[in-house]
This record gives sequence, C-alpha cells and structure tokens, in this order.
Amino acid sequence: MTQNAQAGGHGSGPGTLSRWFQRRMNARTNTRIRRKGGRVMGMDLLILHTKGRRSGQPRETPVTWFPDGEDTWLVVASGGGNAHPDWYANLMAHPGDVAIELPGRGTVPVRPHRLDGGEREQAWQRVTTAQPRYEKYQRKSKREYPVIRLTVR
Repeated sequence: MTQNAQAGGHGSGPGTLSRWFQRRMNARTNTRIRRKGGRVMGMDLLILHTKGRRSGQPRETPVTWFPDGEDTWLVVASGGGNAHPDWYANLMAHPGDVAIELPGRGTVPVRPHRLDGGEREQAWQRVTTAQPRYEKYQRKSKREYPVIRLTVR
C-alpha cells in the first residue's frame, strides 16, 4: 500500500505532497480494515504500528501479511521503487515499539526479525507462492526486498 513516490521535489525521498497523500491513503485504508476487515486485491492486510524514526510519533501503516505459524506473520518491505518504505526504516529504528492490528483481534505487540540467507529464501518462496505478483515486483527493483517475521511478544 505504501509507496515512496516522489512528487515534485528534489532529492532521494518523497516530497511533502507525496507524504501527505500517502498518510491520507493509509488512514483511509486503516479505517476500512477496522470496519470491514483487511482484504484488498486478494491480499490480507494488517495495520502495522511503529514509532517514527526521527519524529518519535506513532505511525499506522497498512501492510500485506502472510501467515508463518501460530502468532507469527511475515511482511515484505516492497513499497515500490528502489528505496525501502518508511515503515521499514521506522521498524528497524525502534524494534521494541512495534505492534500489529488485525481485524477481530485488536492490537498485539510484536517483535520484528529481518530474515536472511536460507531462512529468508524459505519465507520468500511461501510469499511468492501465495502472491506471485511479489516475484514480479522484485524483478523490477534494484534492491532485495527485506522479509520480516513478526512474532508476538
């Protein structure tokens, strides 16, 4: 759902208008998840609660998730483009301040763990089997998408 698209600014990050639009769309999607459940385009969504890496302000971002056992979820930091999405940077900066919100379950504190090596490859296979579009997105990017396991604390 989140994009790091630049709107009319210079530099490597999103412009002010793009950030405003992104936050507005995220808020709308979060409201939809809370009211009707989290399924969009055949993918399950959760609301990822993080703390802004610079501002320290709470952030809520709709993110696609994949089951990874009981009380464990996988998320992929795709975000479009060749830069990691803001939510990923926030997650890595403040891993102790992360929670997820699932329809019908409420907010659950989680511990993020970025997967590497064989562990990432196994998880990536499960993700791309469930949603082949992620393989297509990955081929278009110059960076390897991080795969993060979220486990209940």
